[in-house]
Amino acid sequence: STRFAKCEMREIRPARFDPWTRHAGATKVLLDPAGRKFDSPAFTALVGKVEREGRDVVFILGGSEGLPPEWRSRADILMALSPMTMPHELARVVLAEQIYRAFTTLRGHPYPR
Repeated sequence: STRFAKCEMREIRPARFDPWTRHAGATKVLLDPAGRKFDSPAFTALVGKVEREGRDVVFILGGSEGLPPEWRSRADILMALSPMTMPHELARVVLAEQIYRAFTTLRGHPYPR
């Protein structure tokens, strides 16, 4: 959907896809259990900051095999989605909902109430 912003979700193979090359100017947020914990208002602030800077944001979520360990040090932000373990398919849904919630909040839409 492009209601609030252009958005794309895709599965990648880390050995064949380098987000730092493909999205050089974007803020890379790597989801990692040891990353910074964001509540919804802090996440909305992050999305708003990136948007005000005129940058794209790429959220990188590992599958069942995880992500290459060297990607952690290259990320702009390490973010913990939840302290609970969940399948990556569910984590994608949770992340998508939080992105939608952030944009609706930033646009003054009543959804987050």
